[in-house]
Amino acid sequence: MTARTSKIDELAQRAAKSDAGVSLAAAAWRRLRRNPVFLLGATIVIAFVILALLSPFLAPHDPGEPMLGDQVIRARNEIPPAQPGHPLGGDQVGRDLLSRLLVGAQQTLLVGVLATLIGLAGGLVLGTLAGALSGWVDSTVMRVVDVMLSIPGLLLAVSIGSLFAQPNQYTVILAVAVVQIPVFARLLRGSMLAQRHSDHVLAARSLGVREGSIVFRHMLPNSLGPVIVQATLVLAIAIIEAAGLSFLGLGNPDDRVPEWGQMLGQAQNVIDSHPELAFWPAGCIVVVALGFTLVGESLREALDPKSRR
Repeated sequence: MTARTSKIDELAQRAAKSDAGVSLAAAAWRRLRRNPVFLLGATIVIAFVILALLSPFLAPHDPGEPMLGDQVIRARNEIPPAQPGHPLGGDQVGRDLLSRLLVGAQQTLLVGVLATLIGLAGGLVLGTLAGALSGWVDSTVMRVVDVMLSIPGLLLAVSIGSLFAQPNQYTVILAVAVVQIPVFARLLRGSMLAQRHSDHVLAARSLGVREGSIVFRHMLPNSLGPVIVQATLVLAIAIIEAAGLSFLGLGNPDDRVPEWGQMLGQAQNVIDSHPELAFWPAGCIVVVALGFTLVGESLREALDPKSRR
């Protein structure tokens, strides 16, 4: 037992020594590049981003035009199967399924990133106000955040999306972004409260530094680490919730601009005879969300002092 304990202590000392003299980011990167979970998630995310950005050039056909026949295909048994030039076949109206998946990746990435950025910006404003100020400002902001968090995220997004007479891609972005604001606000507020009584903040106050400078130069920068990690996890949630809204018909009604959730919703009409039309967009959503989740969890563990090995 003593030998085993000494071996553990030796390994811990080696890990501490290897991280000594380097920044937090450098130490986190050393752990991340040896983490197979992070490498798998990063591979999925990088592949998704590259395909999304290059999809207009990689798509072999126009995703909005029927390419597998001269007339619109209506019957269930007339959905084109895989054939030369169309490896995944076509959809209900003869449009190339592979092209729609590729272009749909770009739309999914756009919705997920914009919704996350808007939610992050709103959460930073509310979290900074609550964490930097006390009294009625903190109480008011947190009560609003508590009310928003008490409603399930997808239900809140559906409620917001249904308020618009003509739903489109931007209403989906707004609905998903509003759902993420309280998550970022509460997390940032907690981090800033922990920074409020730290040594460097107390030292700045004792030197007469103005409160505004303390908040924006000391408290806020040191509180952003957990928020950035959470943004990676929220991006996966945003993609799933945006797909859910499009699946329910609250997304872009123009199916000439494909999106994975929209494609999944349209496939429900023929899922009994052609389940592959639902399998491909659903599989893409699951894999991409998994990639962002793996990256986010790996970042959280790498930046958490309690999880360092």
